[in-house]
Amino acid sequence: MRIAVIDCGTNTFNILIVDVENGSCKQVFNTRSAVKLGESAINQGFIAEIPFLRGIDALIEFKAIIDEFIVDKVLAFATSAIRDAVNGKDFVKMVKERAGLDLKVIDGNEEAMLIYAGCREAVPLLNGISLIMDIGGGSTEFILADRERIYWKKSFNLGASRLLQRFNPSDPILNKEVKDLFAYLDEESADLKKAIAEFPPVELIGTSGAFDSIIEMIHGEFGGEEFTDSKTCYEVDNDLLNKISEKVKHSTLSERREIKGLVPMRFDMIVISCLLIEYVLKLAGLRKLRVSTYSLKEGALAVYLKEINS
Repeated sequence: MRIAVIDCGTNTFNILIVDVENGSCKQVFNTRSAVKLGESAINQGFIAEIPFLRGIDALIEFKAIIDEFIVDKVLAFATSAIRDAVNGKDFVKMVKERAGLDLKVIDGNEEAMLIYAGCREAVPLLNGISLIMDIGGGSTEFILADRERIYWKKSFNLGASRLLQRFNPSDPILNKEVKDLFAYLDEESADLKKAIAEFPPVELIGTSGAFDSIIEMIHGEFGGEEFTDSKTCYEVDNDLLNKISEKVKHSTLSERREIKGLVPMRFDMIVISCLLIEYVLKLAGLRKLRVSTYSLKEGALAVYLKEINS
């Protein structure tokens, strides 16, 4: 059975195609498109015209790939930017009309559950509780869980694109702007603080492209472990994490273009992402960070296969 999974995030649209045989999956195709659906208007609650059409074009391309690979089943999901937009339903309708794809808009609760399912496939979870964090463009999901179950989960409208547009920081970001951002995160994360107090985690596990970029930048700038398709879990050296975070925070946009391992689609948002990670590590009193290369789309695949085999 050949399955395609599409994840329409606020920044990136992803497609994964796998062959499933005897309960195991073999990757056939995997790519992403930097759609930046939340560009310009995410905090105004709609998808602006240019990113709207960019998203439609990306999904038309994905449908051509699906047809080329003769896929048996398509699972397609939309998250924060589309679910929160007043024209999100229009986007879903046009995707059906122009690309012939049925896009399922999921709420933050289901998004967090699928992220956990993906992380569990990639990372050997501990006996203790892990705080799983997925930084998107529109939202950031937090899940407190161990290998057996989820204790708490919530999606917050604290995505990197949303925060970047809200604060519009200087280049480079000023200390006062960092303080303002942290003060805002303090206000918005009351539920997360309560959950951490009730279910204290022993580590942070990061999923999503921002965390992938942390691995790639540490490798490029400091000779850390290389990011490869064959590995699904990375342990991040705390000193190197601090070094790359400091480098990013004090850089201008032109300087970030020169950072080895940082892809162009993250030049603008990586500062906010690093500050989010720094804030959460301090909030939870954690030094240990691992990175899962699996997230929502791999979780959706795992859940689907469990359903059809039960």
